[in-house]
Amino acid sequence: MSTARARILEATEELLATKDALAISTRAICDRAKVGMPEIYRQFGDKQGLLTAVADIGFERFLAEKRKNPLTDDPVADLRTAWDSHVAFALRNPHLYRLMFTPTGDAKPGGIKEAQAILLTAVERCRDAGRLRTSPELAGRSILSANVGVCMMALSFPDLFGDSDTAPAVRDAVIGKVTGDEREDSRIGTATVLAQALVATLTGTPTPDGATLDRLTAALRPPAPPSET
Repeated sequence: MSTARARILEATEELLATKDALAISTRAICDRAKVGMPEIYRQFGDKQGLLTAVADIGFERFLAEKRKNPLTDDPVADLRTAWDSHVAFALRNPHLYRLMFTPTGDAKPGGIKEAQAILLTAVERCRDAGRLRTSPELAGRSILSANVGVCMMALSFPDLFGDSDTAPAVRDAVIGKVTGDEREDSRIGTATVLAQALVATLTGTPTPDGATLDRLTAALRPPAPPSET
């Protein structure tokens, strides 16, 4: 890696610590890296190529943390640990995380495939233990989609979705649904029930009482106040 390339990547990462990718100008990157504007195009083709390279670096760090997650005798508990570490990474690196998981150009970060592969291995451990209701591939896609969705909502609407209960509630609903390890937890309310229905739709499995998503939603509405006579 050339010195100029390394400086450009480092400068972009530093700017991403406080700004979203779309708010960072190539001029700001060049000024911070102490290079001329043509150097970005020489090294990366264009700004989008630079951002893809930075996203790949983000995935390298994300996946390194994933590989450090401990393995226990309970593969379902390990899935929950992996979910929590994913959320923690997103909250520590909000702008980098958005760049990683919402790429805007044609080039996509290659790390997403390895993230899927790591999750698939974790889900296959659940299958091998007899604790999986659907195919590992579909379970992995469902879990990763829900995990990313929870993080994006927390980052984009922290006042509405950044509380400490939402991510664990959806985690337990989604993982519980695909593994059959549903839990009774007084913290889990409407978000959990709707997430269970969503995963049931994705996996083709029935909800516990056979209710449809519309019926579940209706059942969760607060009762109308009694009419005065």
